[in-house]
Amino acid sequence: MALALNLARYGVPSMLVERNPTTTQHPKMDLTNGRSMEFFHRLGLDEKLRDAGVPRDNDFDILWVTSMVGHDLYRFHYPSAAAKTRIIREQNDGSHAAQAPLRVSQIQIEPVLKKAIDENPLIDVRFGHRFEEIIENRADGVTAKVVDTGSGEAYVIECRFLAGCDGGGSRVRRRLGIELEGEQNVAGAFMVHFRTDDRALLQRWGPIYHLQNGAGTIIAQNDHDIYTLQAWLTPDMNPENMTGEQVLEGWVGTAFEYEILQANPWFAHFVVAEKYRSGSTLLAGDSAHQYIPTGGYGMNSGIADAAALSWALAAQIQGWGGDRLLDAYDAERRPTAWFHLEAARRHMGVRIKIAEIYGEAGDLGGDGPEADARRAAVASRIEEQGNAENESWGVEFGYRYDQSPVIVHDGKPPIDPLVYEVRTNPGSRLPHIFLKDGSSLFDRLGMYFTLLIFGDADTSALETAAEKLDIPMEILRIDEPDAREIYERNLILVRPDQHIAWRGDSVPDNSEDMLMLVTGRT
Repeated sequence: MALALNLARYGVPSMLVERNPTTTQHPKMDLTNGRSMEFFHRLGLDEKLRDAGVPRDNDFDILWVTSMVGHDLYRFHYPSAAAKTRIIREQNDGSHAAQAPLRVSQIQIEPVLKKAIDENPLIDVRFGHRFEEIIENRADGVTAKVVDTGSGEAYVIECRFLAGCDGGGSRVRRRLGIELEGEQNVAGAFMVHFRTDDRALLQRWGPIYHLQNGAGTIIAQNDHDIYTLQAWLTPDMNPENMTGEQVLEGWVGTAFEYEILQANPWFAHFVVAEKYRSGSTLLAGDSAHQYIPTGGYGMNSGIADAAALSWALAAQIQGWGGDRLLDAYDAERRPTAWFHLEAARRHMGVRIKIAEIYGEAGDLGGDGPEADARRAAVASRIEEQGNAENESWGVEFGYRYDQSPVIVHDGKPPIDPLVYEVRTNPGSRLPHIFLKDGSSLFDRLGMYFTLLIFGDADTSALETAAEKLDIPMEILRIDEPDAREIYERNLILVRPDQHIAWRGDSVPDNSEDMLMLVTGRT
């Protein structure tokens, strides 16, 4: 849905084929990070999604406990979306996203996107229709077979491109014979999605985003009555003999009133597709990469895939971009998937370590000085482990397309996974600031390429070359000395996906060559 909406933003029509009759009822992901919200803002959906999520003033706190009827141990505090929005404005130095993150379940996200695609005349929405097979995958188009799941009628579609956004078991990927690289079934959990009005129990420490102990996590989906328990499976457990009631009450520590909405075991993978492109067919989202949800990089990576792929496809359809843009999509997004995968793996390692801390601590219940001392010791060790899972700003915003063939590289300094370092090396996401008139720099960018000019550099040769090559490029002059310090160069060429294609203090000696490269035409 995000890919279709991005394509429509560029004026490109598409058909969306979804085998299910409705949006998901299965609880998936619970955090839309700041980078994804930047993309949703471009689609005009950020406020609608915030209305669907938890209240803007609710914090993002992570609390480690002994059990729901036991003791709290250590809290990692994170500001609410409203507070984060104020911080972004106050610390206007390029170190923050343009948008605050959002706590929201995918169950709530998808109806917002579904309404948007239903209302968009450029999107032919076909829910209840199943992609069956690729009949022909040519350099100039794809022939695909689709089945109406209601009537059983099969029909053939001719399309210029086909994008497989069809999940971890992707039929598109399998039909292409593309293998997954990495490890499968590396961890498992028993998921219990439930509703309860017992806020005296579930919110005894206030509205908390994640309530965690060494055996799993309860995620507050709406800070009101919907929760999801992810209880880790250990090798001695047989999920076939487990029930949702047993798992939920065992983890919480007591019986209480609730309604189970869904309960099932699941197993996580650390895998990335061996390639994202085959001819005129491409992969995005879970069909291209799957990792354990520690850090929330799965869906958020998929939203970035959609933003990256959409402009490359639009450039092809509109004729100003070359085929190399699609090879660049693979060269950019696949290494980024591995970058995010390794971050998720590290975060899982921290959870395993904390589970060991719980196991070594013995009885964490009871009252009195000795019991208090045991809990304080565990809290101290949790604090030492930290919470990089919710603080890896370099992973979320600092990834850079170092292997891209359509970037004019001029330095590849190391990326700190924890710290987002404000840099403008080509391949990086453009740092964001608010300009002196209060406007967002990202809101001032053009739909396609934007040439940012700090100062009075003569850019006529570059503008003439773009016009000659029919490359859509807007000019944005920024007369703010403080901003020039943040952005490091007099000139920055920004791509449609807000990543930097080239930078310099003066136009390149051959502007046409540079523009041909960044648009994939050489």
